[in-house]
Amino acid sequence: MRDLGAGFGYLVQGQRWVGRHGRWFGFGLLPGLITLVLYAAALVGLGYGADDLVDWATPFADDWSSPWLGLLRTTLTVLVFGFGLFLAVITFTAVTLLVGQPFYESLSEEVDRTEGGEVPEPGLPLWRELWISARDSVRVLVRVGLYSLLLFALGFVPVLGQTVVPVLGFCVTGYFLAEELTAVALQRRGMVLKDRLALLRGRRLLTLGFGVPLGLAFLVPFVAVFLMPGAVAGATLLARDLVGPENEDCGDGESGDGEDAGAGVTDVAGVAGVTPGPAAH
Repeated sequence: MRDLGAGFGYLVQGQRWVGRHGRWFGFGLLPGLITLVLYAAALVGLGYGADDLVDWATPFADDWSSPWLGLLRTTLTVLVFGFGLFLAVITFTAVTLLVGQPFYESLSEEVDRTEGGEVPEPGLPLWRELWISARDSVRVLVRVGLYSLLLFALGFVPVLGQTVVPVLGFCVTGYFLAEELTAVALQRRGMVLKDRLALLRGRRLLTLGFGVPLGLAFLVPFVAVFLMPGAVAGATLLARDLVGPENEDCGDGESGDGEDAGAGVTDVAGVAGVTPGPAAH
């Protein structure tokens, strides 16, 4: 349980770091502001159109009597919007990091520089870094989409759907938020996606201690934008702890195209506390 507190501590340390370096805080706000405008427009559109979407998807209920028709469609409308909000929370970091790759790369390097030791250099052109980041984000989002659909379906199970499923949802959110944020520093250290996920599974409580509070905070409007610079700084500090000086050169940063497509199956098992099988290692 100590790792849970340590993970949250890295989140706090990251916010303190940008608080002491105001120029970097302002620099790191720009990508989040751009992404926030795009997501706000999408969620407003979903809010206005969710009921029409539900009406279109449930023609079989047109002849149902009151209150069952209204109860069904109101429930489904709330679930559709909730699912959209959940996906927005999960994907906000990935999209913001993609938009702000040059910004956050510079911020992460500055954190490494101020903390001492050698500052890892990616040694790749910017277009190659953007391609790797986008490719890995898509792979992560595919995983998230599958787990989101599973949790969405389990949400209809009485009792379980109102107790265990929300907790698992926040654990999944926190886990993948931590992956996306630490990817800035870990990719620069030559770690491909499969290796990053294995590293986070090995310290799952530390990962959840960092990611879950951040995922909860991201549910509050505008908070994500202002926390992103500090979250990137904190994730860099977390990455330094995870890899240690002896593991700085564990990859070449360009491999992974042949990555096992089944590697992500064990991600949520790690989140839930189930020991991955040999194939996950």
